[in-house]
Amino acid sequence: MPRPLRFAVFGAGFWARCQLAAWREVNGVTCVAIYNRTRPRAEALAAACGIPAVFDDPVALLEAVRPDFIDNITEVGGHLPLSLLCARHRVPCICQKPMAGSLADARRMVGAFQRAKTPFLVHENWRWQAPLRQLGVLLASEIVGTPLRARLTMVSGFDVFGNQPALRTLDHFILMDLGSHLLDVSRALFGEARTLACRTSHTLHHEVAGENLATLLLTMGPAATHVVIELGYTRTPLEPGRRELFPQTLAFVEGTNGSIELAPDCTIRVTTRRGTRTSRHAPLAYPWVDAAYALVQASIVPCNIDLLAALRGRRRAETTGSDNLKTMALVFAAYKSARTGRTIAFPS
Repeated sequence: MPRPLRFAVFGAGFWARCQLAAWREVNGVTCVAIYNRTRPRAEALAAACGIPAVFDDPVALLEAVRPDFIDNITEVGGHLPLSLLCARHRVPCICQKPMAGSLADARRMVGAFQRAKTPFLVHENWRWQAPLRQLGVLLASEIVGTPLRARLTMVSGFDVFGNQPALRTLDHFILMDLGSHLLDVSRALFGEARTLACRTSHTLHHEVAGENLATLLLTMGPAATHVVIELGYTRTPLEPGRRELFPQTLAFVEGTNGSIELAPDCTIRVTTRRGTRTSRHAPLAYPWVDAAYALVQASIVPCNIDLLAALRGRRRAETTGSDNLKTMALVFAAYKSARTGRTIAFPS
Protein backbone atom coordinates (compact mmCIF):
# COMPACT_ATOMS: atom_id res chain seq x y z
CA MET A 1 0.00 0.00 0.00
CA PRO A 2 1.66 3.29 -1.06
CA ARG A 3 1.99 5.99 1.56
CA PRO A 4 -0.59 8.79 1.42
CA LEU A 5 0.51 11.85 -0.50
CA ARG A 6 0.75 14.97 1.66
CA PHE A 7 -0.71 18.04 0.00
CA ALA A 8 -1.32 21.67 0.84
CA VAL A 9 -4.00 24.06 -0.36
CA PHE A 10 -3.52 27.60 -1.59
CA GLY A 11 -6.75 29.56 -1.06
CA ALA A 12 -9.64 29.50 1.40
CA GLY A 13 -12.62 30.60 -0.69
CA PHE A 14 -15.89 28.98 -1.75
CA TRP A 15 -14.37 26.25 -3.92
CA ALA A 16 -11.54 25.43 -1.50
CA ARG A 17 -14.03 24.06 1.02
CA CYS A 18 -15.67 21.92 -1.68
CA GLN A 19 -12.41 20.56 -3.04
CA LEU A 20 -11.12 19.70 0.42
CA ALA A 21 -14.33 17.75 1.06
CA ALA A 22 -13.88 15.96 -2.26
CA TRP A 23 -10.28 15.05 -1.43
CA ARG A 24 -11.55 13.37 1.75
CA GLU A 25 -13.53 11.00 -0.50
CA VAL A 26 -10.29 9.89 -2.19
CA ASN A 27 -8.00 7.30 -0.62
CA GLY A 28 -4.29 8.00 -0.40
CA VAL A 29 -4.08 11.75 0.32
CA THR A 30 -4.03 13.96 3.38
CA CYS A 31 -4.08 17.75 3.60
CA VAL A 32 -1.30 18.97 5.88
CA ALA A 33 -1.35 22.76 5.42
CA ILE A 34 -3.25 25.71 3.98
CA TYR A 35 -2.12 29.13 2.79
CA ASN A 36 -4.30 32.20 2.35
CA ARG A 37 -3.23 35.84 2.18
CA THR A 38 -6.03 36.59 4.68
CA ARG A 39 -4.92 34.43 7.57
CA PRO A 40 -8.22 34.39 9.55
CA ARG A 41 -10.03 32.82 6.57
CA ALA A 42 -7.39 30.11 6.37
CA GLU A 43 -7.61 29.51 10.11
CA ALA A 44 -11.38 29.14 9.93
CA LEU A 45 -11.22 26.63 7.06
CA ALA A 46 -8.37 24.74 8.74
CA ALA A 47 -10.41 24.41 11.93
CA ALA A 48 -13.44 23.19 10.00
CA CYS A 49 -11.45 20.65 7.96
CA GLY A 50 -8.85 19.49 10.48
CA ILE A 51 -5.84 20.96 8.66
CA PRO A 52 -2.92 21.12 11.12
CA ALA A 53 -0.87 24.03 9.74
CA VAL A 54 -1.86 27.52 8.57
CA PHE A 55 0.30 30.02 6.68
CA ASP A 56 -0.09 33.51 5.25
CA ASP A 57 3.20 33.15 3.35
CA PRO A 58 3.28 30.54 0.55
CA VAL A 59 7.08 30.36 0.48
CA ALA A 60 7.15 29.60 4.20
CA LEU A 61 4.60 26.83 3.64
CA LEU A 62 6.60 25.19 0.86
CA GLU A 63 9.85 25.35 2.83
CA ALA A 64 8.40 24.21 6.17
CA VAL A 65 5.95 21.56 5.02
CA ARG A 66 7.55 20.26 1.80
CA PRO A 67 4.25 18.87 0.46
CA ASP A 68 4.03 16.24 -2.26
CA PHE A 69 1.78 18.56 -4.26
CA ILE A 70 -0.16 21.82 -4.07
CA ASP A 71 -3.83 22.33 -4.92
CA ASN A 72 -3.98 25.99 -5.97
CA ILE A 73 -7.62 27.02 -5.44
CA THR A 74 -7.13 30.78 -5.44
CA GLU A 75 -8.89 33.30 -7.66
CA VAL A 76 -7.46 33.62 -11.17
CA GLY A 77 -5.14 36.43 -10.10
CA GLY A 78 -3.27 33.99 -7.87
CA HIS A 79 -2.83 31.29 -10.48
CA LEU A 80 0.24 32.65 -12.25
CA PRO A 81 2.40 33.75 -9.28
CA LEU A 82 1.59 30.81 -7.04
CA SER A 83 1.94 28.21 -9.79
CA LEU A 84 5.31 29.68 -10.84
CA LEU A 85 6.35 29.56 -7.19
CA CYS A 86 5.60 25.82 -7.17
CA ALA A 87 7.58 25.35 -10.37
CA ARG A 88 10.59 27.10 -8.86
CA HIS A 89 10.40 24.76 -5.86
CA ARG A 90 9.74 21.76 -8.14
CA VAL A 91 6.52 20.96 -6.30
CA PRO A 92 3.76 19.42 -8.48
CA CYS A 93 0.78 21.74 -8.77
CA ILE A 94 -2.92 21.42 -9.54
CA CYS A 95 -4.25 24.79 -10.68
CA GLN A 96 -7.89 25.81 -10.54
CA LYS A 97 -9.57 26.75 -13.82
CA PRO A 98 -9.40 29.04 -15.70
CA MET A 99 -5.66 28.48 -15.80
CA ALA A 100 -4.67 32.10 -16.35
CA GLY A 101 -5.90 35.58 -17.16
CA SER A 102 -4.13 35.63 -20.53
CA LEU A 103 -2.89 33.09 -23.04
CA ALA A 104 0.67 34.36 -22.60
CA ASP A 105 0.46 33.71 -18.84
CA ALA A 106 -0.94 30.22 -19.44
CA ARG A 107 1.90 29.40 -21.81
CA ARG A 108 4.39 30.77 -19.29
CA MET A 109 2.98 28.51 -16.57
CA VAL A 110 3.06 25.36 -18.71
CA GLY A 111 6.59 26.16 -19.91
CA ALA A 112 7.88 26.71 -16.37
CA PHE A 113 6.76 23.26 -15.24
CA GLN A 114 8.07 21.63 -18.40
CA ARG A 115 11.50 23.15 -17.75
CA ALA A 116 11.31 22.09 -14.10
CA LYS A 117 10.26 18.57 -15.19
CA THR A 118 7.49 18.78 -12.61
CA PRO A 119 3.81 17.78 -13.06
CA PHE A 120 1.39 20.61 -13.71
CA LEU A 121 -2.32 19.76 -13.83
CA VAL A 122 -5.53 21.78 -14.10
CA HIS A 123 -8.62 21.19 -12.01
CA GLU A 124 -11.22 21.14 -14.79
CA ASN A 125 -14.08 19.08 -13.38
CA TRP A 126 -17.00 19.93 -15.72
CA ARG A 127 -16.14 17.06 -18.10
CA TRP A 128 -16.41 14.70 -15.10
CA GLN A 129 -20.14 15.32 -14.53
CA ALA A 130 -21.98 12.00 -14.68
CA PRO A 131 -24.36 12.80 -17.59
CA LEU A 132 -21.57 14.36 -19.68
CA ARG A 133 -19.35 11.32 -19.11
CA GLN A 134 -22.18 9.09 -20.36
CA LEU A 135 -22.65 11.34 -23.38
CA GLY A 136 -18.98 10.78 -24.17
CA VAL A 137 -19.35 7.02 -23.80
CA LEU A 138 -22.30 7.00 -26.20
CA LEU A 139 -20.51 9.11 -28.80
CA ALA A 140 -17.43 6.88 -28.59
CA SER A 141 -19.64 3.80 -29.13
CA GLU A 142 -20.83 5.35 -32.43
CA ILE A 143 -24.39 4.33 -31.59
CA VAL A 144 -25.63 7.38 -33.52
CA GLY A 145 -22.87 7.22 -36.12
CA THR A 146 -20.80 10.25 -37.03
CA PRO A 147 -21.74 13.40 -35.09
CA LEU A 148 -22.86 16.02 -37.59
CA ARG A 149 -24.09 18.81 -35.32
CA ALA A 150 -24.27 19.46 -31.59
CA ARG A 151 -25.64 22.07 -29.24
CA LEU A 152 -24.41 22.60 -25.67
CA THR A 153 -26.41 25.00 -23.52
CA MET A 154 -25.71 26.41 -20.06
CA VAL A 155 -28.04 29.36 -19.51
CA SER A 156 -29.31 30.29 -16.07
CA GLY A 157 -30.73 33.06 -13.93
CA PHE A 158 -29.06 31.57 -10.82
CA ASP A 159 -27.22 34.08 -8.61
CA VAL A 160 -23.65 32.77 -8.99
CA PHE A 161 -22.35 36.06 -7.59
CA GLY A 162 -23.69 35.40 -4.10
CA ASN A 163 -21.12 32.67 -3.41
CA GLN A 164 -18.46 34.07 -5.76
CA PRO A 165 -18.58 37.88 -5.51
CA ALA A 166 -15.21 38.20 -7.28
CA LEU A 167 -16.97 37.21 -10.52
CA ARG A 168 -18.64 40.63 -10.54
CA THR A 169 -15.30 42.38 -11.03
CA LEU A 170 -13.94 40.31 -13.92
CA ASP A 171 -13.52 42.26 -17.17
CA HIS A 172 -13.67 38.87 -18.89
CA PHE A 173 -16.52 36.93 -17.32
CA ILE A 174 -18.76 34.37 -19.04
CA LEU A 175 -16.22 32.99 -21.51
CA MET A 176 -13.52 32.72 -18.86
CA ASP A 177 -15.70 31.31 -16.09
CA LEU A 178 -18.23 29.14 -17.92
CA GLY A 179 -16.86 29.08 -21.45
CA SER A 180 -13.64 27.44 -20.30
CA HIS A 181 -15.77 24.58 -18.95
CA LEU A 182 -17.90 24.02 -22.04
CA LEU A 183 -15.07 24.48 -24.51
CA ASP A 184 -13.14 21.83 -22.60
CA VAL A 185 -16.17 19.51 -22.69
CA SER A 186 -16.56 20.11 -26.43
CA ARG A 187 -12.92 19.16 -27.03
CA ALA A 188 -13.40 15.99 -24.97
CA LEU A 189 -16.54 15.03 -26.89
CA PHE A 190 -15.80 16.06 -30.48
CA GLY A 191 -12.06 16.68 -30.85
CA GLU A 192 -9.97 19.75 -31.53
CA ALA A 193 -11.40 22.92 -33.02
CA ARG A 194 -10.91 23.80 -36.68
CA THR A 195 -12.78 27.11 -36.67
CA LEU A 196 -14.49 29.29 -34.06
CA ALA A 197 -16.86 32.26 -34.23
CA CYS A 198 -18.24 34.03 -31.17
CA ARG A 199 -20.59 36.85 -30.24
CA THR A 200 -20.99 38.27 -26.72
CA SER A 201 -23.33 40.66 -24.91
CA HIS A 202 -23.06 42.60 -21.67
CA THR A 203 -26.56 43.02 -20.25
CA LEU A 204 -25.87 43.31 -16.51
CA HIS A 205 -23.96 46.58 -16.67
CA HIS A 206 -24.73 47.60 -13.09
CA GLU A 207 -23.90 44.20 -11.60
CA VAL A 208 -21.04 42.65 -13.58
CA ALA A 209 -17.96 44.20 -15.20
CA GLY A 210 -17.64 41.66 -18.01
CA GLU A 211 -19.77 39.99 -20.67
CA ASN A 212 -22.51 37.72 -19.32
CA LEU A 213 -23.91 36.17 -22.52
CA ALA A 214 -22.06 34.41 -25.32
CA THR A 215 -22.87 32.27 -28.37
CA LEU A 216 -20.19 30.26 -30.14
CA LEU A 217 -20.12 28.23 -33.35
CA LEU A 218 -17.23 25.83 -33.90
CA THR A 219 -16.27 23.12 -36.35
CA MET A 220 -14.53 20.36 -34.42
CA GLY A 221 -12.72 17.07 -34.78
CA PRO A 222 -12.23 14.62 -37.63
CA ALA A 223 -15.93 14.83 -38.57
CA ALA A 224 -15.88 18.65 -38.70
CA THR A 225 -18.88 18.56 -36.36
CA HIS A 226 -20.79 21.84 -36.11
CA VAL A 227 -20.90 22.69 -32.39
CA VAL A 228 -23.04 25.52 -31.01
CA ILE A 229 -22.34 26.63 -27.42
CA GLU A 230 -24.80 28.90 -25.61
CA LEU A 231 -23.71 30.55 -22.36
CA GLY A 232 -25.55 32.99 -20.16
CA TYR A 233 -26.10 34.35 -16.68
CA THR A 234 -28.70 36.95 -17.61
CA ARG A 235 -31.30 37.19 -14.82
CA THR A 236 -33.85 36.09 -17.42
CA PRO A 237 -36.80 34.27 -15.77
CA LEU A 238 -36.69 30.65 -16.93
CA GLU A 239 -39.13 27.81 -16.36
CA PRO A 240 -37.92 25.84 -13.31
CA GLY A 241 -37.08 22.21 -13.99
CA ARG A 242 -37.19 22.67 -17.75
CA ARG A 243 -35.01 25.67 -18.57
CA GLU A 244 -33.74 26.82 -15.17
CA LEU A 245 -31.48 23.88 -14.42
CA PHE A 246 -28.36 25.38 -12.83
CA PRO A 247 -25.75 23.97 -13.04
CA GLN A 248 -26.74 21.32 -15.60
CA THR A 249 -25.55 21.52 -19.21
CA LEU A 250 -28.13 20.54 -21.81
CA ALA A 251 -27.01 18.93 -25.07
CA PHE A 252 -28.38 17.66 -28.35
CA VAL A 253 -26.26 15.74 -30.87
CA GLU A 254 -27.37 14.80 -34.37
CA GLY A 255 -25.54 11.90 -35.96
CA THR A 256 -25.70 10.00 -39.22
CA ASN A 257 -27.59 7.14 -37.53
CA GLY A 258 -29.54 8.88 -34.78
CA SER A 259 -29.51 11.52 -32.06
CA ILE A 260 -28.63 11.93 -28.39
CA GLU A 261 -30.36 14.40 -26.09
CA LEU A 262 -29.05 15.33 -22.66
CA ALA A 263 -32.28 16.57 -21.10
CA PRO A 264 -33.28 17.98 -17.69
CA ASP A 265 -32.76 15.90 -14.55
CA CYS A 266 -29.63 14.25 -16.02
CA THR A 267 -31.79 12.27 -18.47
CA ILE A 268 -30.30 10.97 -21.70
CA ARG A 269 -32.44 9.95 -24.68
CA VAL A 270 -30.85 8.00 -27.53
CA THR A 271 -32.94 7.77 -30.68
CA THR A 272 -32.11 5.47 -33.60
CA ARG A 273 -34.18 3.61 -36.17
CA ARG A 274 -34.94 1.08 -33.44
CA GLY A 275 -36.66 3.72 -31.32
CA THR A 276 -35.79 5.84 -28.28
CA ARG A 277 -34.00 4.59 -25.18
CA THR A 278 -34.05 6.71 -22.01
CA SER A 279 -31.70 6.53 -19.02
CA ARG A 280 -30.79 8.76 -16.09
CA HIS A 281 -27.26 9.53 -14.92
CA ALA A 282 -27.47 11.44 -11.66
CA PRO A 283 -24.35 12.41 -9.68
CA LEU A 284 -23.32 10.41 -6.66
CA ALA A 285 -24.73 11.84 -3.45
CA TYR A 286 -22.27 13.21 -0.90
CA PRO A 287 -23.35 14.69 2.45
CA TRP A 288 -21.16 17.78 2.03
CA VAL A 289 -22.47 19.03 -1.33
CA ASP A 290 -24.61 22.12 -1.63
CA ALA A 291 -27.87 20.95 -3.22
CA ALA A 292 -27.79 23.90 -5.63
CA TYR A 293 -24.36 22.82 -6.90
CA ALA A 294 -24.68 19.03 -6.50
CA LEU A 295 -23.95 18.09 -10.12
CA VAL A 296 -20.79 20.21 -10.22
CA GLN A 297 -19.49 19.50 -6.74
CA ALA A 298 -19.94 15.73 -7.07
CA SER A 299 -17.81 15.81 -10.24
CA ILE A 300 -14.84 17.07 -8.21
CA VAL A 301 -14.35 13.57 -6.76
CA PRO A 302 -13.67 11.68 -10.05
CA CYS A 303 -11.63 14.66 -11.24
CA ASN A 304 -9.44 14.39 -8.12
CA ILE A 305 -9.12 10.62 -8.58
CA ASP A 306 -7.81 11.17 -12.10
CA LEU A 307 -5.37 13.86 -10.99
CA LEU A 308 -4.09 11.73 -8.11
CA ALA A 309 -3.47 8.77 -10.44
CA ALA A 310 -1.34 11.06 -12.59
CA LEU A 311 0.59 12.39 -9.60
CA ARG A 312 1.37 8.79 -8.62
CA GLY A 313 2.59 8.10 -12.17
CA ARG A 314 -0.13 5.57 -12.95
CA ARG A 315 -1.51 7.33 -16.05
CA ARG A 316 -1.64 10.65 -17.81
CA ALA A 317 -4.30 12.98 -16.42
CA GLU A 318 -7.04 14.08 -18.78
CA THR A 319 -6.51 17.72 -17.86
CA THR A 320 -2.77 18.33 -17.86
CA GLY A 321 -1.53 21.87 -18.15
CA SER A 322 -0.49 21.16 -21.73
CA ASP A 323 -3.94 19.85 -22.64
CA ASN A 324 -5.78 22.68 -20.90
CA LEU A 325 -3.63 25.17 -22.81
CA LYS A 326 -5.66 24.15 -25.88
CA THR A 327 -8.87 25.03 -24.05
CA MET A 328 -7.44 28.39 -23.01
CA ALA A 329 -6.46 29.06 -26.63
CA LEU A 330 -10.14 28.62 -27.56
CA VAL A 331 -11.27 30.95 -24.78
CA PHE A 332 -9.04 33.77 -25.97
CA ALA A 333 -9.85 33.04 -29.62
CA ALA A 334 -13.50 33.51 -28.69
CA TYR A 335 -12.73 36.93 -27.25
CA LYS A 336 -10.83 37.83 -30.42
CA SER A 337 -13.70 36.68 -32.61
CA ALA A 338 -16.23 38.64 -30.56
CA ARG A 339 -14.04 41.74 -30.71
CA THR A 340 -13.29 41.59 -34.45
CA GLY A 341 -16.44 39.93 -35.78
CA ARG A 342 -14.27 37.38 -37.59
CA THR A 343 -14.14 33.59 -37.64
CA ILE A 344 -10.88 32.22 -36.23
CA ALA A 345 -9.25 29.28 -38.02
CA PHE A 346 -6.85 26.91 -36.27
CA PRO A 347 -3.99 25.00 -37.90
CA SER A 348 -4.71 21.30 -38.34
